Amino acid sequence: MVIDSKNLVEMSNAVRATALRALRHAKSGHIGIALGAADIITMIYAVFLDPSRDRFVLSAGHGSALLYATLKLAGYRVGDLDSLRRLYGLPGHPEFGIDGVSATTGPLGQGVANAVGMAIAEKHLERDGKIYCLASDGDLMEGVANEAIAFAGRYKLNNLILLWDNNGVSIDGAAQTDVNMAARMRAAGWDVRVANGHAPDELYDAIAEPSDGPIFVQCNTVLGVGSGVAGTRRAHGFDISDAEIALLIEELDSAHGRELWGMIARSHVVSHKPKYAAAPNPLLPDVPHYISTREMSGIYLSRIISRAQNIICGSADLGFSTNVRVDGMVDITADDFSGNYINYGVREHAMAAIMNGMAYSGLRAVGSTFLVFSDYMRGAMRISALAGLPVVYVLTHDSVAVGPDGPTHQPVEQLAGLRLIPNMNVFRPCNMLEVAWAWRVALSESNRPSCIVLSRQKIIRVGEPVWGYIDAGGYVIYKPKGQRIRLTIVATGSEVPVAIAIARRIPGTQVASMPSVSHFREMDAEYRSNVLRGYVIAIEAGATASWFEFADDVIGIDDFGLSGPGDMVYRECGFDADAITTAIRARIKNVRI
Repeated sequence: MVIDSKNLVEMSNAVRATALRALRHAKSGHIGIALGAADIITMIYAVFLDPSRDRFVLSAGHGSALLYATLKLAGYRVGDLDSLRRLYGLPGHPEFGIDGVSATTGPLGQGVANAVGMAIAEKHLERDGKIYCLASDGDLMEGVANEAIAFAGRYKLNNLILLWDNNGVSIDGAAQTDVNMAARMRAAGWDVRVANGHAPDELYDAIAEPSDGPIFVQCNTVLGVGSGVAGTRRAHGFDISDAEIALLIEELDSAHGRELWGMIARSHVVSHKPKYAAAPNPLLPDVPHYISTREMSGIYLSRIISRAQNIICGSADLGFSTNVRVDGMVDITADDFSGNYINYGVREHAMAAIMNGMAYSGLRAVGSTFLVFSDYMRGAMRISALAGLPVVYVLTHDSVAVGPDGPTHQPVEQLAGLRLIPNMNVFRPCNMLEVAWAWRVALSESNRPSCIVLSRQKIIRVGEPVWGYIDAGGYVIYKPKGQRIRLTIVATGSEVPVAIAIARRIPGTQVASMPSVSHFREMDAEYRSNVLRGYVIAIEAGATASWFEFADDVIGIDDFGLSGPGDMVYRECGFDADAITTAIRARIKNVRI
């Protein structure tokens, strides 16, 4: 069968009618993109995309009805379109795991960066698949998209085609994209083409011609084309009458259009989440008595990398500071994608979103920066957890002990914030055993991301567990001999040695190290009560509020830090064994324990 321009118009109209039916049944959603971008998505699925090799990312996730309608017509098993935006039905924005949906999208710009990550993965795995991504005006306003666009240009990703649905309209009116987006893209190293987004012949020519770099197609379209609100901000959402929707469906739908889709629908295996290669578990190295946890992590990671496959590490220009750039790393470059390390440049948000793209493709991705800069990439980190992607975030310089760089670089609330993200491991280890355990868990996950939070400052090495199990996330690391336990100090990371020093001064005090709050929370009540005995005080160099889940009292930091030598700032903020001992004695003086 020859799919000519006339047939493609029929097929596009079938997509429009199918999407409109779903939106009409939902009584909400985004009609403008379903009408305006139907010709673009039809061209991709009817002509270019090979489902056994290529992938399509709808970065403009508000166009979910457009995507679901296309997938349904193309033979994918997406379920009942009438369940769109209904409880336990098809979600209002696409979610990974639905047959044919390559990425969880909706927060604008994320899908653009995901597509970049997928394109890198194809190169690294020596596959010849192409990545097609449809982006809206809103996507191209987001910083994460522009970070990823610059990165893709530097890496000359000629297997990436980004299609811009350029309709000039967003929710509040005229789209605030760059005055000259084409010039920006050319400056970033992209091959720019321009086409009428409603003209199949122009679209075909713009997409088909190969390139030495990533391709950007400016598809000029009309938002809500064919409707009474076409080209206006009202077309973006659902500002159209039911009677007009019904009339549009009647005008657009045709048996011939649906038959054409049926003739090209290819049989395919229902898509599943990727399988990830098992990571090695090297033996624990011996480490110095006085060492930072970032150094411990680097030593252990170097042993992993020497034995691992399909683990791609990287950093936002901080690889040596975070100890993720270790021996055995080989740079991935625009000329050679066979390596295992990426310098993302100072692009934290894009790094996280690109890592998600690599994880969608089955690679284990590790990225690093300072803990305080997790704020820059939190949107992508949240998607990692929502989509169940086992990426690993190595976050160093984890407290006010960072020192002279001052409060701008000293994290306070970040740990508590990361622990609030559902389906996210957050590890803050205190010794080599805990560092190794964090890596082993993180690299064995198949549907949950992990944060490994590490110190810049050196800490005194603390020993193996005295009682309990590290797999529980929290365990007793110090227990006085022959004494009734009256007080438990819970600590994490660099505060564990401090807690042990305090416990030795207060009779009947044990210390519980809790490298993973979420793992400990999953333990049964009996185990938790055995660890949290007597009066419980948590100490951590960060925000205090969340610790009241486990503790009767908390000593922490609920203000910004100071600029000065790290050890002095640490003490000035209250993290000194003498000061905390005095504080604890005062707090438990009138407590019956």
